[in-house]
Amino acid sequence: MDGHKLRVFLFAILSFFYCLTPPMGHGQLLPIVEEDAAKYQTYIVHVEKPEGSEFLSSEDLESWHKSFLPNTTLDSGKPRLIYSYRDVISGFAARLTPHEVKAMEAKKGFLYAHPDQLRPLATTYTHKFLGLNNRTGGIWSDTLFGEGIVIGVLDTGILPTHPSFHDRGMPPKPVAWNGTCARFSGVRCNRKIIGAVAFHAGFSGSVIDTNGHGTHVASTAAGNFVDDASVLGMARGTAAGMAPKAHLAIYKVCFQNGCANSDSLKAIEQAIQDGVDVLSMSIGGNVTSSFDLDGIVHGSLSALSHGISAVAAAGNYGPRESSLSHDAPWVLTIGASSTDRRIRATVRLGDGTELDGESAYQPSSFNASGPWPIIFPGEHGDTDKLFCLNNSLDNIDVRGKIVFCWQGVVENVEKGKVVYDAGGAAMVLGNLPEQGYTIFAEPHVLPVSGLSFMDATVFRDYYFSGSKSKSFTPNATIIFKDTVFGYRPSPGVASFSSRGPATMNGGILKPDVLAPGVNILAAWPFDVGPNPSALATKTFNFESGTSMATPHVSGIVALIKSKHRNWPPAYIQSAIITSARDLDLDGNLIVDENSNETAVIFATGAGQVNPAGALDPGLVYNIDPADYVGYVCGLGYSDYQVWILFNRRIRCSTVQTIAASSLNYPSIMASLPRNSRQAVTVERTVTNVGDDNSVYRAKITGPAGVRVDLSTYQLRFNRQGQEKSFQVTLRISGSGAGKNSSARGKLEWVSNKHVVKSPIAIKFV
Repeated sequence: MDGHKLRVFLFAILSFFYCLTPPMGHGQLLPIVEEDAAKYQTYIVHVEKPEGSEFLSSEDLESWHKSFLPNTTLDSGKPRLIYSYRDVISGFAARLTPHEVKAMEAKKGFLYAHPDQLRPLATTYTHKFLGLNNRTGGIWSDTLFGEGIVIGVLDTGILPTHPSFHDRGMPPKPVAWNGTCARFSGVRCNRKIIGAVAFHAGFSGSVIDTNGHGTHVASTAAGNFVDDASVLGMARGTAAGMAPKAHLAIYKVCFQNGCANSDSLKAIEQAIQDGVDVLSMSIGGNVTSSFDLDGIVHGSLSALSHGISAVAAAGNYGPRESSLSHDAPWVLTIGASSTDRRIRATVRLGDGTELDGESAYQPSSFNASGPWPIIFPGEHGDTDKLFCLNNSLDNIDVRGKIVFCWQGVVENVEKGKVVYDAGGAAMVLGNLPEQGYTIFAEPHVLPVSGLSFMDATVFRDYYFSGSKSKSFTPNATIIFKDTVFGYRPSPGVASFSSRGPATMNGGILKPDVLAPGVNILAAWPFDVGPNPSALATKTFNFESGTSMATPHVSGIVALIKSKHRNWPPAYIQSAIITSARDLDLDGNLIVDENSNETAVIFATGAGQVNPAGALDPGLVYNIDPADYVGYVCGLGYSDYQVWILFNRRIRCSTVQTIAASSLNYPSIMASLPRNSRQAVTVERTVTNVGDDNSVYRAKITGPAGVRVDLSTYQLRFNRQGQEKSFQVTLRISGSGAGKNSSARGKLEWVSNKHVVKSPIAIKFV
């Protein structure tokens, strides 16, 4: 097979296996294994509220729910009833067969039942990168570091003994706090962690984190200050969460087999009763789930009615279009971006070419060694060898060589263990095409450099040029350069970050914003690297994902709530969206790290979150929660679905529907016929939360091929709280869309103090 045909063959294999590679993140779905699993499954059952339900005790409510069941226990002795819900839904979760559910439909008061679903799980520097770097002044000081705010984290639990969760300098828990650290949780409450409870198929238990994901997320949102934090000596500095003086309430809902909707709904109900201010949910979802079947979206709607802001991960299924979840307008949906920090591990080829990669494990002694011969076990297309899977190197002599492996199929650190066990000197890890330029700095067990897809192809081609021609022996070394700053372009959209357009919300721009989600340093419950100790006491780790981006925004929401105690969730959501930065550090549009070309608006949303701007937005777009009824009815939901979502009887025929484009959302999105001059007009209303006697003038940028007209180009406010409305008309202009499927622009309202930016997203149809 000649070199060109071999490369085509290898790329075909790589592309195929990328489709089989689990999405980036810790939580992968596994089969449920239990007694009765073949016969019974968990259903979430929605029923009418019994008369006088607000006065029923928990025991009476359970009795009402049990009245729908054929009996109270299974043959195995397990209770059928898993959870009774009071606040998030009217209903319960129970173990049932499809036949039993069918029979239940005849019972008076029954509304609807659906099977439970499992969802996957979706910093010394990032607080500084986002402008939170001054302990004695600035944003942190203005917001009292998030003091008095409670962030509820739904995740894999927490390691409470980690120094990120010490309570030195913490205020007492809020007077109105109702939560506690549950018996058998393994967590003793302090002034930092003021609540801890687990929900697992109806059983409570240990909240101790045996995965790492939850500990990392919690410390990113509200970890206290920890000096001299690093990952194997890299990125050394002071670790802190976004809101270091905020309290944490931990709700463990994610286990080895994923995160069940029934558990998440119960945790959100508990969080509402406990009195949290913010919900942080780094949990994935199904892009085709309707709002009533998405536990995060459904629970967040109930939380909204209690003034609780909900922040959720967009997902790690990028760079595919329309791959994001949790796209409801009452949820802040977060994508992931990179920073300008790199944990540099440079590969120097035998011909002098240098390829910059990354790795968290950087043994200084390795810099003085080599060069080492290169070997590519998968050069002939053997799948296991391409990805350096377990036992794939058993019959290959890799001793004293740099082994080239492609990412995918299994975790990267596991590949390194395979190479190490086979005697390899080092490993070069190549990104797949879809991963582009997003590189993970990981705590490997041997010297490694992870390369972008483009640099990986250079490395591979250098190997082929020598091995095929026999004119030289391909060799290389890895030069470790520790932590470097100032990388450009920055920030960029992480290649794995899920993208819009959203599939379920009828045409609202998602994700809302980006936040740092690549190589985020935060607390970790286990030691890492080549020689891990049994007991980790002050360990940090780099993790990547929209899971890591989400708690950045949750912490920023806590800071805003700390400063603006009476702001409803819609004000906060608007402030975060309209203050986001759509330009990078050099003033260019944010790039997509899949290609290093300008990202489309359905990848960036409004742009990179901007804490300083969000604290003082000038104007906000408010949404009355009652408007969501008309909005959901306008999406075509049945009366039963709307009843279930809003927990009360609603007939859509009696409701004034609201189109998604007409919802008073801070961003503007419209679909325009490619070959028509038909106009789309939307109305927006802004509320002044800035200075009295302020004047704002409109500035419109783009979108290409679209004409944007306003009903007024000036807004004058006499006082705080005053509202002003305006219309925006969009139509195809000039040559129109051309071959583009979308266009981006923005409407900015500019005063002498504020810039209030609404992104404009256009889909050409």
